[in-house]
Amino acid sequence: MRKLFKRLRFVLKIRRFIPFLIEFFRSKEVAAYKKIISMLFIVGYIVFPFDLIPDWLGIFGIIDDVTVLMFIFQQIVKMAPSHLKNKYGV
Repeated sequence: MRKLFKRLRFVLKIRRFIPFLIEFFRSKEVAAYKKIISMLFIVGYIVFPFDLIPDWLGIFGIIDDVTVLMFIFQQIVKMAPSHLKNKYGV
């Protein structure tokens, strides 16, 4: 149950994630391979239209897309230096 609330808080803080992403990719403290892996995740999500649940099923298809996007964002946060995580509260 605790993990569910943690993920829900993460979704609600999504507006803070854009500046976090910008600083993540500009930071010299983040290794180049971590930036490349993150970009591959993001571009792969955008380019490949594969859905576990098709979007025409209404809210379930949207939830599927949001879940995959949140998973990608969580992986990027895990790779970020701790001072970036603390600065943006993610």
